[in-house]
Amino acid sequence: MTTSFFKRSASTLGVALVSASLTATAATPVPLTAQQSDPRVMGWMQGFPPAPDKLITQPDANYFSFPKLRWSVCHLREFLPTEEISRGLNAPIPLDYLSSVEFADQRETIDALTFMPMHSDKAMTWRDSLHANYTDGILIMHQGKVVYERYFGCLQEDGKHAAMSMTKSVTGLLAEIMVVEGDLDDSLLVRDIIPEIGDSAFATATIRQVMDMTTGVQYSEDYSNPKADIWQYSAAASPLPKPQGYKGPNGYWEYLQQVKPAGRHGAEFHYKTINSDMLGWIISRVSAKSVTELASERLWRRMGAEQTAYQTVDGKGVPFAGGGISAGLRDLGRLGLLMLNEGTINGERLFPAQVVHNIRAGGDQNKFGTAFATIPNGSYTSQWWVLHNKHGAFAARGVHGQTIYVDPTAEMVIVRFASHPSAKNGDIDPTSLPAYQAVAEFLMQRNSRRDSAEGIQ
Repeated sequence: MTTSFFKRSASTLGVALVSASLTATAATPVPLTAQQSDPRVMGWMQGFPPAPDKLITQPDANYFSFPKLRWSVCHLREFLPTEEISRGLNAPIPLDYLSSVEFADQRETIDALTFMPMHSDKAMTWRDSLHANYTDGILIMHQGKVVYERYFGCLQEDGKHAAMSMTKSVTGLLAEIMVVEGDLDDSLLVRDIIPEIGDSAFATATIRQVMDMTTGVQYSEDYSNPKADIWQYSAAASPLPKPQGYKGPNGYWEYLQQVKPAGRHGAEFHYKTINSDMLGWIISRVSAKSVTELASERLWRRMGAEQTAYQTVDGKGVPFAGGGISAGLRDLGRLGLLMLNEGTINGERLFPAQVVHNIRAGGDQNKFGTAFATIPNGSYTSQWWVLHNKHGAFAARGVHGQTIYVDPTAEMVIVRFASHPSAKNGDIDPTSLPAYQAVAEFLMQRNSRRDSAEGIQ
């Protein structure tokens, strides 16, 4: 089995995996700027037909290498088979916006906000940070209203963008809902729910350990090693025909059945995508519904979504629970608003407040380790990142800069889609996290001034 086959297979596994691999193997030493690499400037897929050197195609494994990824993040359905996360047939419920005058003033003010990036003595403006992080779309909500919204590159307001590993947080949210509602016992072992998991290392892990990624399972994402587990997982998940002589697992779930142990369950947090796909299998088995059906019924149909989302699938039609969703910016804003409002939106309760309370409380910080230096006090639970900062922020995060950032203290939600040349959020956080904090503090100060003025009147 050739390495080239495994790398082609990685392009079908899901962008959360392939993007990291291609970044590691094919990154440009000095990447183009956001403005230079804008897909419209690059001319990708323009014309009828496009010029040969402007084509981005599958099964070419480089469609998610920079700068092509800046176009591909908005066009995954053109490369991979997908299932819909249906919004249903009801009319969407519009988000609430500031008045047009207030909105324009607020955008100008926020664009001019300054902050100090981590490890830097040079201030940066919010507007400059958007370009520094190769932002494709950004939405800020405060106290339930949209106060800032911009689109760049491949993304328009009616478009969809790859959510990458923010998909994990949707999977984790669905699982936490089932736990709180009593449909899923997180103290059970995986084999109690999925007996065909057999002798896999997952068999003796608890559901909670899978949800919090504290399982002791072998899974390497060392992209420089052609024998690393990531390549076998990629080959198993590929919906493309397997080559002659292939004898490995076929699909996500077959792969999970042969995972070997590494370490002790419950001892430490290790960020491994296979936990998310294991969790997707668990909640599908318990509910008798796919993760796409669950996300549609529990979230998209009921939160007033304006667009149907979609999720990539393997060769057997199993959705990629660890990184396969593409969705609209505003709809992920609705998801963030649900988390901020502890399960309610548009006057309707979609799930118990305890779901968000459990996630906000975070996981065991002593197990978090030091692998994520930009979140030094963090934890991870139910597939959500918890910062444990002074505002109690928590987030869904995905490679290349995707985030749903929820700040309960500031009553703020930020959603960002991006296509940064680096897959690692650790390379992006130094400008992102201080920028989010600066906006949060500005919005809180604005409220304080407004409240004071109203009190004087």
